[in-house]
Amino acid sequence: MLRQFLFGGAVSVCNIAIHALITTAVVRVARTMGSKDFLHPFLVLIGVMISTVSLLMITHAFEVAVWALAYSIVDLAPPGTGLMYFAFVNYTTLGYGDIIPTQRWQLLGPMTAMNVVLLFGWSTALIFEVLRRAIGR
Repeated sequence: MLRQFLFGGAVSVCNIAIHALITTAVVRVARTMGSKDFLHPFLVLIGVMISTVSLLMITHAFEVAVWALAYSIVDLAPPGTGLMYFAFVNYTTLGYGDIIPTQRWQLLGPMTAMNVVLLFGWSTALIFEVLRRAIGR
């Protein structure tokens, strides 16, 4: 069990680092955009929000791929299993149950979900902050 926690924790830290990097970039851009005057601020707000949410969706997809790679490293699922699909199911906490992890690594699924609940909350807070800054202008 300790091995599962250590490995899952390491993958979680990798995803947290990815999220921190993207968050820092988004906040910098939001600050820059918020300090300028624009002829059509409504259109800028739309552009900033679309860009922010799109970038976060891409980031989350990349983080799913990190989990899929981790599942591959430890042979989490039976051969021929779509690990990206399985990672997405765990990542979104959808939990279809059509793929069952090997018992040796069964805690990685819930650890994925726990990591992602925090990352989704972080993304939501970031979207709100970007919107707040943009509206504050």
